[in-house]
Amino acid sequence: MSNGDSSIKRLTAQEWEEAWQKHWKEAQLNYELPPSDKKSTNDEHQFLTQHRSKEKELKRLARINKEFEMGFKKLGRLGPAVTVFGSARFKPGEPFYELSRKTGNVFSKAGFTVLTGGGPGAMEAANRGAHEAGGPTYGLNIKLPHEQQPNPYVTDSFEFNYFFVRKVMLVKYSCAFIVMPGGLGTLDELFEAATLIQCQKIGPFPLILIGQEFWTGLRDFVSFMAAQGVFTQQEIGFSRIVDTPEEAVELVLQSFPKDFIKELKPPHAQKKKKSKTIPK
Repeated sequence: MSNGDSSIKRLTAQEWEEAWQKHWKEAQLNYELPPSDKKSTNDEHQFLTQHRSKEKELKRLARINKEFEMGFKKLGRLGPAVTVFGSARFKPGEPFYELSRKTGNVFSKAGFTVLTGGGPGAMEAANRGAHEAGGPTYGLNIKLPHEQQPNPYVTDSFEFNYFFVRKVMLVKYSCAFIVMPGGLGTLDELFEAATLIQCQKIGPFPLILIGQEFWTGLRDFVSFMAAQGVFTQQEIGFSRIVDTPEEAVELVLQSFPKDFIKELKPPHAQKKKKSKTIPK
């Protein structure tokens, strides 16, 4: 399944270099320097840099702690959940949007709470699919200057300023990670989960990539990296690549013991249970 023009040619070394030069031509450094008693007389230097201070760092730490506390409080009582990662740029009706929508739907019907980054594209689609199935689905939105506005298909949306806090929440409260086609942010999330699993900091939890055609390049690159000695043969299989959401949910279900599976509550089962409590 392809969402765009699969005939797009690979960048040459020269084109890669030109893209780098174009990107950084007007970029401006924004970096906090350590405290210093020296006063700069260079207005441009003062504009491009700021000095750290104990007060600034304590205020930043307080903001970070506040976000962690909010996340723990909001998500701590969730049942078994899966996180769906994917691009914010897919539009309704496009193949990858609809694939992600189906993914949210089948995982919700299996009894999982569906978590996403809460924005548009594949995230919206997964929330939408879960919403259409009648199950709980949440968006962990990040404040960005573009693209990222909460989508309307979530049971609730929680807003974060810090990417790393948001990623902790998406990983901490999930028992499986489903990766749809995406860009740099999706790759960041994919390899964050893979690294934590590899280093036995979490899980092991299922890490499933959906879309054989899209992820072929990643598989080839990982194989190349393994040939260079940066992976062991055992570590190459950190994820499974499948084509359909049905394959993904079946793999996830196979990964857990029967006692865990009993904790899953599909939306239709929850409705039946509620209906029994209604007095006649």
